[in-house]
Amino acid sequence: MSAELQFSPSDPESPATGPSVAGRSLATARWCARRGWPVHPLASGRKTPTANCAECRASSHKPANCPCLPAGRWCHGFHAATLDPQRIEQWWGPHPEFGVGVACGPAGLVVIDIDAHPAQPPGRDRILPGIPIADHVDLTGLASGFHTLAVLAALRGRPSPAEDDTTLRVRTPSGGLHVWYRATDDRQWQCSAGSGMGRALAWQVDVRAHGGYIVAPGTTTLSGAYVPVGDVREPAPLPAWLAQELERTGHLPERQVSAPRLVPPRAQQAVIAAGGGRRRAQQTLTAVLAPVEACGRVTEGAGFSDALNRAAYTLGGLVAAGRLSKEEAEHALLETAVAARPHQERRCEQIIRSGLAAGLAKPLYASGGCP
Repeated sequence: MSAELQFSPSDPESPATGPSVAGRSLATARWCARRGWPVHPLASGRKTPTANCAECRASSHKPANCPCLPAGRWCHGFHAATLDPQRIEQWWGPHPEFGVGVACGPAGLVVIDIDAHPAQPPGRDRILPGIPIADHVDLTGLASGFHTLAVLAALRGRPSPAEDDTTLRVRTPSGGLHVWYRATDDRQWQCSAGSGMGRALAWQVDVRAHGGYIVAPGTTTLSGAYVPVGDVREPAPLPAWLAQELERTGHLPERQVSAPRLVPPRAQQAVIAAGGGRRRAQQTLTAVLAPVEACGRVTEGAGFSDALNRAAYTLGGLVAAGRLSKEEAEHALLETAVAARPHQERRCEQIIRSGLAAGLAKPLYASGGCP
């Protein structure tokens, strides 16, 4: 494939029609800006932002307080990203050697960054965070983000984003892949590193969103070019299942103030009935645990871990609201889970503990807000 970014022939300022190699970065920056993606310079031959000015390097300060940004300078990386055609000309015109970075948050982008660095997998609890992998599962051959993302997608009964030919995909110099998606709402998805100890979607799968940037397709570094795959040049909407996984793995900002949450519609009627004695409490448990019980009728691909996690989260909220005892919730969850997935007690207990702990921090009241 050519290192040039091939656009539609109707795009008159695409790098493919640029007069020379030197004009490609400027053309790429313009192309990105026309799509509403703020851009900032990357250092020549590198995938990191250009260096700050001497004054910014010498002092520590927040980008919001820096005089360089209002003055039109590129200090502070993606914080300086712009859509201004004149500023773009001022930056890349005299510096055609600069690469192009796109500030994902302001662009409304969520980019799945799949790494392909062969390495020994970490502990089983870090391969797919929140989804325990039993000891008997053979992980031989699992060595990259392509593998872990494929496993996650298979568990959800979906194709891997790496194979999604409906959206913009960009091959990286190291053999990885950037899968570009467009956020479908105003939630501020957060970045993560798949090999880190904090929030993560999967091992060797990074997420680029608010608080981060992505290398624009067509950019060339000393390691090679970022080359689009296939013919699609626009990001597709973020798939609903992938948004659910990002939410499950902590890719939304923490709420500053804990507030009573409403019962999910599926359990609304049961929660209202929960104050009426033992029979009604049992009805509540039956309603909340129904999705977990349903997984027992399907051997795989039913989203069991997610269903159990959601049920534990909901019952944790009911316990925190004083509508159910913790012992009763734990017993009901484990009994239902083991019936659906026999011989997986340890896995079920881990999911239940995690879901209950999260739910206990957010009391769950019916509409009206009062216990």
